[in-house]
Amino acid sequence: MNNSCSQEAIVLAGGFGTRLRQVVSDVPKPMAPMNDKGTPFLAFVLDQLAGQGFEMVILSVGYMAEVIQEYFGDSYAGMKLRYSVEDEPLGTGGAVKRALALCSAENIFVLNGDTYFDVDLPAMAQKHRGIGADFTLAAREMSDFDRYGALKLTVDDRVTAFLEKKYCVHGYINGGIYCMKRTIFADVKKKTFSLEKDFLEKKVDVLHIAAYKSRGYFIDIGIPEDYQRAKEHWSV
Repeated sequence: MNNSCSQEAIVLAGGFGTRLRQVVSDVPKPMAPMNDKGTPFLAFVLDQLAGQGFEMVILSVGYMAEVIQEYFGDSYAGMKLRYSVEDEPLGTGGAVKRALALCSAENIFVLNGDTYFDVDLPAMAQKHRGIGADFTLAAREMSDFDRYGALKLTVDDRVTAFLEKKYCVHGYINGGIYCMKRTIFADVKKKTFSLEKDFLEKKVDVLHIAAYKSRGYFIDIGIPEDYQRAKEHWSV
């Protein structure tokens, strides 16, 4: 990654993992063990960032934060790690807003600690800058789905609407990887809010929100079935 590309990322790792409790109850969701060695899911997300040239990652933590801090410490795979700790649940938007205070790059990547999406992040950042977008999200093509809301896109991949969850034969979903201007929340006074519902969906007509399409491997371990699929993927 060159110097004009974001080399800083925020990873949201503060969720409770309610739907996963029946199979992973003693650690926060991003720390769910993926193999016999007990390697946590979050390690694979961080490996992805390290492999694409990132130098600093802010881990946004809340629920059982000490488990993550004790496991990873202040560095991982050559990257500096810093922690943005939620004393109370802030929602995804509030968590990102708080973590952005620890960032200095012009554009910052944000990833979810319970989702893995194999995306060419430098190429995504290049598109983000090249078209002058305020916010670029990685979009995953899917068929026969109802667990995710689809994106409404223009021919030049501008996001014009976030559709409600319902059965969809074919479409693109929000893959949970974002590249955004560090100052994007400058006018947001709220401390607690959802990045998706309270910000993106309400600002879609105001901000230039772009989609970066990728067909890379995608898995969200939010439910037990997909957690099992992820374990099988990384056990090969």
